[in-house]
Amino acid sequence: MHAALPAASTATRPPRALPVPDTTAPASLASRCSAPIRLAGERLTVDRATGEIVERFASADAPDGVVLVACGNRRVSRCPSCSTTYRRDAYSLVRAGLAGDEVRGISAELANHPRVFATLTAPSFGAVHRRVVRGASTLPCHRGASDATCSHGRPLSCRIRHGQEDSALGQPLCPDCYDYEGAVLWNARAGVLWRRTTIAMSRLLAARAGVSRHEIADLVRVSFVKVAEFQSRGLAHLHVILRLDGPERSTPPAWATTDLLADIVAQAALQTTLRTQGPDGTPLVVRWGTQLDIRPIRRNAEGECSDVRVAGYLAKYSTKAAENAGGADRRLRSSYEIGQLAVTDHARAMMATCWALGGDPRYEHLRLRAWAHMLGFRGHFLTKARRYSVTFGTLRTARLRYRTTLALFARALAGEPVFDPASTLVIGGFAFAGVGMPNLWRVRAAGEGSAP
Repeated sequence: MHAALPAASTATRPPRALPVPDTTAPASLASRCSAPIRLAGERLTVDRATGEIVERFASADAPDGVVLVACGNRRVSRCPSCSTTYRRDAYSLVRAGLAGDEVRGISAELANHPRVFATLTAPSFGAVHRRVVRGASTLPCHRGASDATCSHGRPLSCRIRHGQEDSALGQPLCPDCYDYEGAVLWNARAGVLWRRTTIAMSRLLAARAGVSRHEIADLVRVSFVKVAEFQSRGLAHLHVILRLDGPERSTPPAWATTDLLADIVAQAALQTTLRTQGPDGTPLVVRWGTQLDIRPIRRNAEGECSDVRVAGYLAKYSTKAAENAGGADRRLRSSYEIGQLAVTDHARAMMATCWALGGDPRYEHLRLRAWAHMLGFRGHFLTKARRYSVTFGTLRTARLRYRTTLALFARALAGEPVFDPASTLVIGGFAFAGVGMPNLWRVRAAGEGSAP
């Protein structure tokens, strides 16, 4: 006989409780996570008509007394398993905007729209070691007179032919000459600079069509998806897919061509600037670097700019961050930690600059200390226009429903009860109980002779 559910249990939930986890999913999905989240609580399945509890699940009855949920971290340096899932979702999101996704209501006609792949870089803040390749030959890093030096007595030339894995790549020739304050402030304002660039694209497109900026949205729109990547010199640059659409992703007008899109992107990147103030009070202009690469995206073709290759390229870099440039993948709590990190001297100098500028009231709104591990960059690594394609939420919901369906089939085959969602209600509350595998904590506590 089923127990009746007390009325007070449906009125409120435990304070600050986490969402009810899907305990029907296979446990191995969380066990592959490097740092799963441990939850404690219970879940009740209640008959809607009678209020009876038809099934009760408590974390105390589970192995180790907790429910494990994957951390969902996108960084490959933190969790290879969850970052793989994120990378696959990112690929599906980007690919849907290039070739369509009929299952989720994205027309395949998007593949015929004008599309370009653009890379926007940061300007130079000082000479750094680089790898120069022309054809099949690798050239010296910096040519010049061997006896030429900077004001600090360091050489301005480098005759080394750097390899791809050379640790010197991205390190400044003279750290004292390098503008670390300008580099940090550029990283911090890169997101705002990109937003202003998209506004400039819309205005340029309206000017070409001979209408106002508000009227151009009824004719043609610029949709995009972008991924930020850290260069070896510690500055973020953006890889962007841009597409011209008509209203509601329809076919754009005939005059909206790929060449027009490429021209508009180039002009917007050239003329967009952001004026701010440097630490010494002098005006500081934030702009894109002179290295701008814009290429048309080919449909079902081979090569670097095919739609498949471009989607994979963006998905790969969506799981990386500042650690790709010799930085850290965790937030810093004090300036002391900066000196203890196993990072490059260049990355350490940029973190120290973030911490120093973070104490200046003029830059308080940039939260540089909170983003010192990211070398000042505080933007999202993958963002898209609203109408570009599907969302991460749609992909995650579809995956959850698929796994739940498989779990319900497995329960039916095992002879366990399967409840109809229309006649039952699932309620419960789970609270945070820690991070990491429980058995690992027990082994560590036994070895140290104390509880974690």
